[in-house]
Amino acid sequence: MSDSASEERRRFRRIDFDARIHLFQGERSWPVELYDMSFKGLLVECPPGWDGDPEQPFIADIELSEDAHIQMEVQLARQQEDQLGFVCRHIDLDSMMHLRRLVELNLGDERLLERELSIFGQES
Repeated sequence: MSDSASEERRRFRRIDFDARIHLFQGERSWPVELYDMSFKGLLVECPPGWDGDPEQPFIADIELSEDAHIQMEVQLARQQEDQLGFVCRHIDLDSMMHLRRLVELNLGDERLLERELSIFGQES
């Protein structure tokens, strides 16, 4: 499938963003590299020593700045080679506002943002 065809099939645009991110599950935590994220989830590099339980939820903490974080409860949806794909199960209002702003800045078009949000609202 061509890149344009796969982009057309994708319901949520992915955002490339460089941020510090940690995954938490119970007492365990892993610093990971964020590849991209959307309103529906995130894609990260599989960290060394990965031993997360795919049956249990994780908390993803994305540090935007010292005082701004996006936190979401995520579930492991897929693990391929060196990547982990998570689907968002819950996001608080403050985190949603930060994520909305990131999407808005990356899309550069408010109509596209509203489309993304309407799809997110239908699937939540």
